[in-house]
Amino acid sequence: MSDAFERIRREFPIRRHWVYLNNGSIGAISTRTMRAVEAFLADVRDNGRLHYPDWCRVAEFDIKPDIGRLIGADRGEIAFVKNTTEGLCIVANGLDWRPGDNVVLPDIEYPSNVYCWMNLRRRGVEIRWAKSEDGRITLDAIAAAMDARTRIVSCSGVQFSYGFRMDLDGLCELCHARGALVNLDMIHWIGALPLDLSKTPVDFLSAGGHKWLLAPIGTGFFYARAAVRDRLQLTTVGYHTVDKSEDHLDYDLTPRPDARRFEEALVNFPGLWGLAESVRMFLEVGMDNVARHIRELTDRAAEGLLRKGYRIVSSMAPAERSGNLCFRHPTRAPEELETLLRSARILAAVRPGGLRISPSIYNDASDIDALLAALPPA
Repeated sequence: MSDAFERIRREFPIRRHWVYLNNGSIGAISTRTMRAVEAFLADVRDNGRLHYPDWCRVAEFDIKPDIGRLIGADRGEIAFVKNTTEGLCIVANGLDWRPGDNVVLPDIEYPSNVYCWMNLRRRGVEIRWAKSEDGRITLDAIAAAMDARTRIVSCSGVQFSYGFRMDLDGLCELCHARGALVNLDMIHWIGALPLDLSKTPVDFLSAGGHKWLLAPIGTGFFYARAAVRDRLQLTTVGYHTVDKSEDHLDYDLTPRPDARRFEEALVNFPGLWGLAESVRMFLEVGMDNVARHIRELTDRAAEGLLRKGYRIVSSMAPAERSGNLCFRHPTRAPEELETLLRSARILAAVRPGGLRISPSIYNDASDIDALLAALPPA
């Protein structure tokens, strides 16, 4: 498997310029992904709309099935979106809310999974906060925040800052036993950790492609479990919402029977061609191998950081770890360390809690060693 990783490393030109450990912000693009985007644009340049039917066929019957294999879902449960926020808004705005209903959120969520729910206050919807402790969100904390009016629990599968990984099976069991839906922001999970939705009954899921999936900005997908899909009302509709092909004057607003109903108009075909190549790269290597590789890199980083006197802020419990590793120097600010690393051509991210690294499939031990060499001791 080391040969496969070595081949992939050669496909990322960013390695010639930076030690890039910030894939949890915006992931680097590979040459194969770039070529796919350029090939699509060249088709439009040379042929205009001629191949539009083929684009739709490839998107639906090639790209969506590959995404389905990556996450354990049927293509009919997947819709293309431009980012995670769009998927979260589909759920927040699509539920049939009643005044007094509530949504439960962890109190350390990324703003995308907060503002769409705050915007429901005008409809009488309350936010109930599950309290975190040292960057961890336990099932007990979520249960304590729920009551008889909780309609949905919305949280990140992996927290953006501390990197805490949620027990998805336990979360689904808890919520469904209480009659609540499960909605997940999975942008920090997919591309770093394995997922099989055929075994874990998540109701709704959103993930942009531009972080761990190393895909173009403006790409992503929304998952709606078939059994609960009809519980979402359509808040934006267009000519792709219905299955009318080219019959544009037959005004029959009957939504498509599957998740395509959430794609109201043209999708980002150039970006999707790039997303497809990125997804195939992860499928080729296998997500178990990807997760193992990333774990080895974060292990190496954590061990070196502890030797230098740093504090690891992220949970190191095996079931709670992710690809994000957050750490702190005992006296020096994360912003100061980020500037120091940047001067050494190393890119990491300042986040609440400390400095965060997020190594990916193309990083290797030399990148971690460069990070450790550039950081000052405690």
